[in-house]
Amino acid sequence: MVPQRGRCFNCLNRAVLHRESILGHLMVHHSHPKEMPLRFLMAAMGINGVIVLFELLGGLLIHSMALISDALHNLSDIAIMGISYGAEKIARLPSNAKMTYGYKKIEFVAAFVNCIILTLAIFFILWEATGRLINPPPVPGTEMMGIATIALVGNTAATIILKKIRGYNFNLRAAWLHSFQDALFSGSVIIGALFIILFNWYLVDPVLSIIICLFIIKEIFRILKGSIFSLLDAVPSGMDFHTIHRELASIPGVSSISDLHIWQGGSNQILLSAHVCMAPGSKDGGEIVKKAHEILMAKYGINHATIQVLPSGIDEKISCHNCN
Repeated sequence: MVPQRGRCFNCLNRAVLHRESILGHLMVHHSHPKEMPLRFLMAAMGINGVIVLFELLGGLLIHSMALISDALHNLSDIAIMGISYGAEKIARLPSNAKMTYGYKKIEFVAAFVNCIILTLAIFFILWEATGRLINPPPVPGTEMMGIATIALVGNTAATIILKKIRGYNFNLRAAWLHSFQDALFSGSVIIGALFIILFNWYLVDPVLSIIICLFIIKEIFRILKGSIFSLLDAVPSGMDFHTIHRELASIPGVSSISDLHIWQGGSNQILLSAHVCMAPGSKDGGEIVKKAHEILMAKYGINHATIQVLPSGIDEKISCHNCN
């Protein structure tokens, strides 16, 4: 068996000298959620490709920077969805002797890259919008509204499609957010065109763009924070390390808990490893392991736990330099 991460080899080598010390590294795997159908991503990419061509040609014909900027933003959508599609394909590859945990963490890498691309697009739009605050250019409002309306329909359709799969992981949530942002921008272009037609007020377009950008930046930060923490093997959000430690230590027959680690292998996989030292007189290590798994799965959804059981007193006889 490939050693579990966080394993203390010094502890293991000495503990194996005791006949009853190691009950084994019992690993419980629960069924994985149904795989996300990738056709939703492909459909959203196709819709965005049509929008890019339509807005780019329309923007060039009527000299509308707003439409050209929105077209470039939709182009970044296609790049993000392409990254997401590739990441999902890689994440489904089976584990092997080199990648013993598989490739599920690629979703966090993809979410991080997607957020960086989205942030660059946001700053580009903010730059353009700030310039238009100083000197808003005149554009034909009727043509602008017609093109933006078609773009809004396409972006809304893509957002609805991606909403069906956004709950699968961080990566797909970032792709959905990007598409949702596009729909909001298309809506702001329509509102701006309406004000241009009615009042010749060209300033409304950059003002709305800035407001929407500030809203999206908050969402980017939330996803970026979650993906970075997951890449650094932080304790998953919503879980308290000390509470779980106390829960395991309170199991009958347990003397102490050490080398406890909790991390995420993917959005649908939470892992834990720990050293459990048996109390004096306790002999049923199997029951301790069973109870630990019941608590971890029922209360915290930890579906991949490795429990190393040590007999009473062994923690005083060994030197573990890697235990936390």
